[in-house]
Parts: sequence; C-alpha cells; structure tokens
Amino acid sequence: MKQVVIFGGTGFIGTHTAQRLLQEPGVEQVVLVDIGHPRTEPYAAVLQAALASGKARFVLHDVRQPMPMDVLPKADLIFNFAAIHREPGHEPREYYETNLLGATNVCNYADDVGCRHLVFTSSISPYGISEESKHEGSLPIPETPYGGSKLAAEKMHIAWQVAAPEKKLLIVRPGVVFGPGEGGNVTRLVRSLVKGYFVYMGNHDTRKAGGYVKELVNVFLFGIDYQNNGGESMMLLNFSVQPTPNVSQFVEAIRKVGKIKRSPFSISRKLLLGISYPIDFIARIFGITQPISPTRIRKLYRSTNIEPRKLQELGYSYRYTLQEAFEDWEKDKPEDFRP
Repeated sequence: MKQVVIFGGTGFIGTHTAQRLLQEPGVEQVVLVDIGHPRTEPYAAVLQAALASGKARFVLHDVRQPMPMDVLPKADLIFNFAAIHREPGHEPREYYETNLLGATNVCNYADDVGCRHLVFTSSISPYGISEESKHEGSLPIPETPYGGSKLAAEKMHIAWQVAAPEKKLLIVRPGVVFGPGEGGNVTRLVRSLVKGYFVYMGNHDTRKAGGYVKELVNVFLFGIDYQNNGGESMMLLNFSVQPTPNVSQFVEAIRKVGKIKRSPFSISRKLLLGISYPIDFIARIFGITQPISPTRIRKLYRSTNIEPRKLQELGYSYRYTLQEAFEDWEKDKPEDFRP
C-alpha cells in the first residue's frame, strides 16, 4: 500500500478513509482526486497536516473525463468513491453518466498504471425496496436510477477484475453512512432532535441499515487484508450495524449523546406526506433548497433491512456500537449536537 489513490477523496467517506490510511504503516502517500477541494474542518486535521507535509496530495479532476496521467502516480491501491448519490437532487441520466463514466475511467487508469487492487463503494440501493432482510446473495432489483447506476458500475468493476486472475476487487454496499461531515439524512436527524422539531410519522420500527464512517473504513481495511492473505479475489460485503437498527434506536442513541430530555411526538404519516407536496412545489418555483419533499418523506418510513452476512461469516468484530458511534462523532464535531 505504498501509493494510494482515492477517487472522490475529498468527500465524506474519502476524507475519513484518507485520514485512517495516513496513519497506517506502509502508506507513503495518499492522493485525493476530486472536483471539490479538501476539507478544512477540525475533524480533518490529520489530512490537512499531511497535505502540508506532502504525504497527501490533491488533484483537481472530474472522473467523467479521461485521467490526467501526467499528475497521477503509479498506484498500489485504488479506492473509487466518486459518484453522485443524493435522491432527489439529480436527473436520472446524471446518475448513469457520472457513475458509469467514472467506473470506466477509474478501471482504465488502474490498467494503465498496473494497479492490481481496487476498492469500490456501491450502495444498498441495488437491492430495491423491501421490508425483508437482504444479504449479499439476495437478487438485486434496483428501483431508482441511482440504484441501477450503482449495480451497473459494480458489473463494470467486476469485468475489470475477471480479465486477469491476479487482480483483486472489493465491493462494499453500505447502508446510510454517518459521522462528522456527512451532511445528509442522519445529520438532519441529529439537528432536528437537537433543535426540537423532530417528529415520528409512524416509523418507530422502520429499520434503517447503516453504520459509522470510521467503522466503514475499518471494514475496508479488514477486507483488503483478507484478500491480501489469500481470500477471494472478488468479494462483496454489505455494511451496516448488526442487527439493523430501527428509527427509534437511532433517535434514542442521539438523545443520550446530546443529553436531549424532550421526547419526540408523532404525527400522521399521511398528513406529513400531504403537506410535503405543496411545500416542494412552491420551493421548486422559487428555487428554494429545503429538506421536505415527497421522495424524502417516503424514504423515512421505508425499511432498508440489510444483513452484513459475509462480514459475520468472516468473523469481523465491530469497533462501535450505535451509541458509541454517536459519542465519537460528538467528540470530533461537537457543534452538530449543540442547539
């Protein structure tokens, strides 16, 4: 792992992966390739120090374009995190354009520099919507452009791996990944509880697969080590806290960490969904960005019940419980848990 290249390296998962790799023995340099500049928040202090010393390097590049071979190194390990994923937020074609062109260009780069080990983050979206538990052997039935594009990108990476038996490919399908710098659904959940406007909408028992970002990085390293020690050359891992937590377990863990005494109340699911339509319509007319949309409301009460069966079979030991994950997040970014 002397030279590591992370596509999507300045994003949420990329930043945390880079920080961990920079502390791993045998890593000489980490190169971050992304369309956004590296993060400067306090939780990214390790990365900032490495950028200043030269142990980390940033390359501004869009993975939809051919790789700038004159500035990229001969990588020993590649991570491909580059994707667009917000739903809603993009036109259907944009998911395929970014996620498939990115897969093509990253795999071509790996071949050009002779890299034989690649890690790709997919998603649980290829499984589709179901209340039933899904594992790595379950048939993927994506129902959204994002899920379809991720499944297609998986197949492109697999085609790269099977072309030569010495190549290794680790595909990880994470549920919702949360932690300092996430800025997505779990951050919104934390903020809504801290500020006192969170309400249940009949979704107390809705299961939401997901896990802490630092746990996900541990899984990456676990999988890489397993493959380097004779494990399968192509491996697919689901990632989530196990057993899959429900919404009320997320809420109670956040309340404990944030010392939130008030208990959330419940409103009718139909009422909240009905309100979301006019709010979303008006916001679109005036170009206002806001978190209440029918798509997001529906996602709140649909379970994502994903089982990380392969990790269990391999004997992976989790470092963080759900509450410990939020405690660590609060330590790194305490302002997220303050009114």
